[in-house]
Amino acid sequence: MPVPVPQQRAVPAAETTHGADLTLLVIEDDPTGTVAVPELSAAAGTRVRIRTARNLTEAGRLLTDDVDCILLDLALPLGAEPRPTAAGTPPETPSGRSDELAALTHVLRIAPRHAVLALTAEDDAELAAEAVRVGAQDYLFRGELDARLLSRAIRYAVERKRADTAQHQLTESRLRAQENARLERGLLPTPLLDGSDLSFAARYRPGRSRALLGGDFYDTVRTPDGTVHAMIGDVCGHGPDEAALGVELRIAWRALTLAGLCGDQLLSTLQQVLEHERESEEIFATLCTVDIAPDGRRAGLCLAGHPAPLIARRGQPAQLLPYEDGGPALGLLPRARWPRRQVELGGSWSLMMYTDGLIEGRVGPTGTQRLGQDGMVAMINAQLDRGLGGEELLEAAVTHVRELNGGELTDDVAVLLLDRDQERIRRRGGSAPRSRPVPAPGRTANAQRPPL
Repeated sequence: MPVPVPQQRAVPAAETTHGADLTLLVIEDDPTGTVAVPELSAAAGTRVRIRTARNLTEAGRLLTDDVDCILLDLALPLGAEPRPTAAGTPPETPSGRSDELAALTHVLRIAPRHAVLALTAEDDAELAAEAVRVGAQDYLFRGELDARLLSRAIRYAVERKRADTAQHQLTESRLRAQENARLERGLLPTPLLDGSDLSFAARYRPGRSRALLGGDFYDTVRTPDGTVHAMIGDVCGHGPDEAALGVELRIAWRALTLAGLCGDQLLSTLQQVLEHERESEEIFATLCTVDIAPDGRRAGLCLAGHPAPLIARRGQPAQLLPYEDGGPALGLLPRARWPRRQVELGGSWSLMMYTDGLIEGRVGPTGTQRLGQDGMVAMINAQLDRGLGGEELLEAAVTHVRELNGGELTDDVAVLLLDRDQERIRRRGGSAPRSRPVPAPGRTANAQRPPL
């Protein structure tokens, strides 16, 4: 059936939003092949190039990436039948007019990224509306078609397709982000401290944009003998692979700890896990483990290339625990050893474990210096002097480090805090420890303030 469009080809058309030339592929069976866009009175700047295909097979050959829009005559005889669906027939439309729209469904399948205009008779508005419901961007009636209407319809269809594509991509991106958030949130640890006299608080901030999980990892569990085991570590790098490896090491640490391993034996086994799971031999992980005796007054400390924890005892300023006897990071030396050092904690104390993201932020007017461990100790003492503790202390510390850095930190940051208040324990009269809920990472809870 002939398409009544004037005879002139590829002359300036009305300007589009992007001001770029457009290419129109016309699919119809006009034997004369005279399809063109005439000159318009609107501002010049956009040209519409015409390609013509007389059947679907020829349209498939002419459908290249530079085609912006397709004008399809719905009355096109199916000289080249659409490929059948799994059921053996073209997809059924909501109104049951699958035969009349078979050519359209075929075009939509082979040209999912292109704008499509449906051309039909003016007395079949229902079929035209059905074509839009199936997937066409707009429809045109043959008897009302003129150059200006066609040019405007092409521009509208192209822009609508771009908007639909952008919206589809945005929706997919949001769904992926929500799924990733659910996955990453599920991989964050839930400390097991039921029955312990210790209070727990934590803060976690990944360095990756829009991520919930980074290469830093931590965990805390209480074994049946009453010992509280705490761990914090850092896989080198900041990507999703490092985050996945950190989760593997954390889960392995919890399983090995609950199985009764600690100290050098535990770290040696974790190194084997790291060596088997890492993508290259250049990947390593630092680790700090602390096992606190059931009476809460002593602890065993192991360092594998990791910064030493900070402890604040009643009536004394915060200071770093000894770190001279630490071993290398996991994954650096195949037969390394990690000595376990015994440390005295005292009756009332606050123990803070952290990753190097907290101490490697920049400070000073030039931004060339690092906060470092000494700067961190001074900052924590200042926060303690203000009476902060628990969740408030960690939130204030992370916020202050970001302010000193002049913006978001590029490295992952994980901080956890364990507190023991001897006076509170004494007021309970030595009764059996009560279970209490542990706040989720990164959320404010009514955690006990440090005794200082």
